[in-house]
Order: sequence, then C-alpha cells, then structure tokens
Amino acid sequence: MTGFPIPVSVLTGFLGAGKTTLLNRLLKDPQLADTAVIINEFGEVAIDHLLVEQASDGIIQLSDGCLCCTVRADLVDTLADLVDRLQTGRIVRLRRVVVETTGLADPAPVLQSIMAHPALVQAFRLDGVVTLVDAVNGEATLDAHVEAVKQAAVADRIVLTKTDLAEAGEVEALRARLRQINPGAPLLDVNDASAGVASLFNCGLYNPETKSADVRRWLGEEASHDHYHHGDDDHDHGHHHHHEHRHDARVRSNSLAHDGPVPFSAIEMFFDLLRSTHGDKLLRMKGVIELQEDPSRPLVVHGVQKILHPPARLPAWPDDQRGTRLVLITLDMPQDYIQRLFAAFTNKPSIDAPDRAALEANPLAIAGL
Repeated sequence: MTGFPIPVSVLTGFLGAGKTTLLNRLLKDPQLADTAVIINEFGEVAIDHLLVEQASDGIIQLSDGCLCCTVRADLVDTLADLVDRLQTGRIVRLRRVVVETTGLADPAPVLQSIMAHPALVQAFRLDGVVTLVDAVNGEATLDAHVEAVKQAAVADRIVLTKTDLAEAGEVEALRARLRQINPGAPLLDVNDASAGVASLFNCGLYNPETKSADVRRWLGEEASHDHYHHGDDDHDHGHHHHHEHRHDARVRSNSLAHDGPVPFSAIEMFFDLLRSTHGDKLLRMKGVIELQEDPSRPLVVHGVQKILHPPARLPAWPDDQRGTRLVLITLDMPQDYIQRLFAAFTNKPSIDAPDRAALEANPLAIAGL
C-alpha cells in the first residue's frame, strides 16, 4: 500500500526527443520501484524490461515491481483504475506514477486531468513536468510547432538529448532559447550522470532531502538566477536571440511579487478574473501568498489554464521571505494585462462592495483595457 496523494510526473517532448530511451534508463533505478508508467500504446514504445506477467486491461507487470499501463478511454479512467487496483489489493504498492505523453501532445489537458477531477485530486498530486528537447532538431521543431514551445514553457525540468550529435554552438544557442522560453526550469543534459531520478523527479513544493517546503526551488527562482521582475517582464535581456522565432514571442514568463499580506477576497477575485478573461492563455501558474486573514500560514496555489488546483495552506512559512510570489507562464496574453490586474488588487488594502460590483460588471476596466 502507499500513502495518498501519490506523486505524478509527466514526461513530455516532441516526436523523436528520446522519451522512451530516458524512461528505460530511469526505470532501472531502484528509486523508481513500485512506479506505474502510463503510456499511449505498447506497440509504439519498446520497454526494455523483462515482462514477467501481462495482466488484463492493459496492465503489464515489470520484473522490478513497476507497472506499465496504456491510456484507455482517457487518462482519468486509467488513473482511477490504478486507485481501484491499489485499494482492492491487486496492486500491493504504488509510490509514483509517470505519464508519458505523445510527441504531438499539448501537455495542458494531461495536467488538467490530474488537477481537476474531484476524486483523483485526493489520490494524486502533480509532482512536475519533465520536457525533453532534441538538440539536433530542437530549433527547427520549436520554429515549426507551437506545441513544442508549450511543452518547454510548462516544464519544471528541461532535458536536452542528442547533444553528442549536435554542434556545440547549436547546443548553446538552443540552451539560450530555452532559457528565454522558460527561465525557471533547470536545464539538464541527458548524457550527464546528474540527469537521474533525483534531479528529474520530486519537483514539488516539498524537497525530499530537507523534508520541508522549498518555495524558491518550486517556483524556479534558483534556475532564473534569483532575478524577479516584480511584474515587469519584457524579456529585453537577450531579446535579439529569439525575436525572429514567431512562436517564442507568444510565450511569456511573468513573475509577480508583493510585500505584505493581501485579503483573500482580493486574491480570489484576481484569479477569477484572470481565468474568466484569459484562462485559455494561462499555461501554468504557481504561487505562494501571504493572506491578511492569517499571515502566519501561507496559501499555496497551482493552476493550469482555467483549472485551479484546490489551494492548500502550509503550517508555517518555510523561510524568512514572506509576501506574495507568483509565476505565470502565458501564451498570447496581452503584454501588461497580468501586471495591471495584479497591481489593481494588491495596491488596495481591501475591495469594498461598490468596487466589487463595478469590477464584476466590467472586469477588463480594472486593467485599463
């Protein structure tokens, strides 16, 4: 048996990026024992492990205790089936789930399946998104397919593959481009020994090494060199590297910060208006908030497009840095809409009833649009 919620890691990347090769290598690590791997079709993926038992309903038992299963009607059904098997004793232990997406997949629906279902949200938690990028074809793929850009933009970890087959200059140019698309995600090389289970998984708020919440690590502040824009994110730094890439310019990383507590009603309305007006353009959102009603216990928020994971409260602040810190990855969002909307709420100590009615009647007016 295992404790709930079970961490789910999403492994994505465009066609030919090497997801299955990496997965085969990772599954040989004892740290991934009792892991369920969800793939699309067994025929498309060659699992190197010895298959000691093939059960019904697309479940394959691997020699090291891991499971492989195909996505059936949809991901929700497959995850629900795993929970049922665990609760009825057909699976003895389940410590982690890895979902490998198709190469053409937009990762957002996969993340929403994990975060939005009322029953599954009790059984599973999104640990992180690991995106593979082919160093040989990465530039061309990012140019041709906005899905590849979105895969990189929502990643918690980005892994470069085939770097040994590409020119050094091409690899460095690709690295620079990926840092522009997603400044908060650590960039790893699949050929490095460090690109293992420890560095790719456990991307969540809680650091397994310290056994405590690590906000800086979760928000990607370390990877972005502690450079917080406080809502001003024009990507001027290195802009000449990517201005010709039409898809890259559509993606923005918005970092917002506010010192001091904010009322729950203000932050709730900020999220409601953001999701109702431009939710489809909000690829991913993470944040830690100091609430006016209870500043001693930070509120943790996590969302994908219009889906907001049920907010959670930490028992205490993990470090001395309080206030509100949000990271939002957007696609085709009006340039300063988020900053104006955020400032309109955080600059006010509270929102009274007349203001609330006016905002609900004309939500775009608050951002001056």
